[in-house]
Amino acid sequence: MILSIQKYNHTIKITKQNELAMKKTINKNQQPEGYTKLQYFQKRVIDVAIGGSLLLVSLPVSLYAIYRIKQESPGTIFFKQSRIGLNGKAFTCYKFRSMHEDSQFNPYTQENDSRIFRFGNTMRKMRIDELPQLLNIIKGEMHLVGPRAEWDILVKDYEKIIPSYHDRHLVAPGITGLAQVCYPYGRNVEDAKEKLKFDMEYINDWSMWQEIKVVYKTVEVVLGKRGM
Repeated sequence: MILSIQKYNHTIKITKQNELAMKKTINKNQQPEGYTKLQYFQKRVIDVAIGGSLLLVSLPVSLYAIYRIKQESPGTIFFKQSRIGLNGKAFTCYKFRSMHEDSQFNPYTQENDSRIFRFGNTMRKMRIDELPQLLNIIKGEMHLVGPRAEWDILVKDYEKIIPSYHDRHLVAPGITGLAQVCYPYGRNVEDAKEKLKFDMEYINDWSMWQEIKVVYKTVEVVLGKRGM
């Protein structure tokens, strides 16, 4: 009888060990997830509070940008492009136009790119061209911080070449982000692979402290303290 009980207890112990091992395996192989409801709420509070404030405070800068664009490169003021957002859904992204209209097509921006007019280059360095995206934030299509909103044409190519590239679309994109402040403008597929690492690090390890650090680094970039 005692022997039977010992065998029974031993079986239970092995079963529990197997269950724990299975749980560890599942967690190890678990697919990345987006934000929790609490995290999403926290981000939307940041989006509306900071995004709305920036929209008002940056109005004089935006008006000056419109004036300079008209002076240096006549044409449309805003650049509109289809970008990929949350869950792979496309949306229209707004930016101040920094390149001459009818420029030669090239999906990547090159160093000393001749398509960019003088003030357009200044806008890109100081991220002024991104200000119209504050409207995308207010509409809920973007966050203040998140993976870069990538062009739909490039996304199609990246998803064929780069494993798990679609995982970055588990969350909505942002005007700024960990990849944007830690890595320069992407010029090829290899750059996209490197930036994906930063995107997934941001998504998997999200915290309010990380959000604050990215915003702080963005301010440094805008003020010219860190080159990109």
